[in-house]
Amino acid sequence: MNLLYPATFEPQPDGGFTVLFPDLPEAITEGDTFDEAMMHAQEVLSLSLRGRIEDESMVPRPSNERGEHIHLVAPDTKSQSAALLRLARGDRPMSEIARALDTSWASAQRLEDPNHWPSLKQLDRAARVLGKRLVLSLE
Repeated sequence: MNLLYPATFEPQPDGGFTVLFPDLPEAITEGDTFDEAMMHAQEVLSLSLRGRIEDESMVPRPSNERGEHIHLVAPDTKSQSAALLRLARGDRPMSEIARALDTSWASAQRLEDPNHWPSLKQLDRAARVLGKRLVLSLE
């Protein structure tokens, strides 16, 4: 799964762009230029996902919305890995994941902490336990 969320970059009459995320209504930002709006969009997307993870709220999968002013935005690395693991885990209890990883509940929980830097080895093991495989990409 890829975490590229569609965002609407609406040009404003006085210049600049307003950015809205259809999948995350709380994520709204703007920028004077497209590049600035994109940078702010990545920040607000990451903050929104972090907030949802920390509040134990639902993390939505990115929709397939397309259109003239739609651009795909990726969250920062920590938010992305935490959200991907949360989505892959689904309704499975964290205690079940901890047992499968042969680790403590707290250690398993840190894998979904957007403030924690898990190692590639930890992410790979967690992915396998969840029936997935870890795939890296540089863009």
